[in-house]
Amino acid sequence: MKKSPFIMVMNFMSSSESRDQLYARRQDKIDSFVFDQRVAAVFSDMISRSVPGYASIIGMIGILARKHAVAHSNLYDLGCSLGAATVSMGRELADRDCCLIAVDSSQAMLEKAGELFARHDLSAVTTICNDIRNVKISNASVVVLNFTLQFLAVDERLSLLKNIHAGMLDEGVLILSEKIAGQDEAEDQLLMELHHAFKRANGYSELEISQKRAALEEVLVPETIAVHRERLSKAGFRRVDLWFQCFNFVSFIARP
Repeated sequence: MKKSPFIMVMNFMSSSESRDQLYARRQDKIDSFVFDQRVAAVFSDMISRSVPGYASIIGMIGILARKHAVAHSNLYDLGCSLGAATVSMGRELADRDCCLIAVDSSQAMLEKAGELFARHDLSAVTTICNDIRNVKISNASVVVLNFTLQFLAVDERLSLLKNIHAGMLDEGVLILSEKIAGQDEAEDQLLMELHHAFKRANGYSELEISQKRAALEEVLVPETIAVHRERLSKAGFRRVDLWFQCFNFVSFIARP
């Protein structure tokens, strides 16, 4: 019997050999966050302890892909990191003739992703080490941007979404997951406090939370749900539905 995609993700998360302690010691100078080898080595632990609902999102990406994937089409995981979303889709679509394409600009991440693909017998995945802004999208029935868009400069986000839209089939879907800002200062403060409480409950210290936040300050720029909806509409997507939210982490389904 095939394992539940949610069980698969939890097994993937628990298989990490290294616990995230990148910000456990006080640093005199906090460098901007980059997806280098140090991050790749602890990423599965980092994201599972930092993003509420991550396992649910990954598991549901596979289910959504099964619902919307068109035979003989391409399925893209843009900014794939360790490839969890790719695996989730691949396991759900083993009986369907689709091409899985995993893209990331970090070679260290792709090397780890390759190990995960091998463990799940997904040798046919096409991996591309490149900036996602340089990748031409074509014949796509499912495109995943799982906590990826937020790392692009704000003025470059619409162009990427237009490129994705231009390469999608009419019946396709874009799954966009993002960390968001609150609609006003009070909501933003509440969401941030809840997120920090989640991280504390998962073993992060105040020092780790503070230093990680400083590292991400100019790298990850969150926006409101309303801004995301408006941009997706400008990119050509005719319908945008919010299907997941936990604190300041959300996921949309956008239809071309």
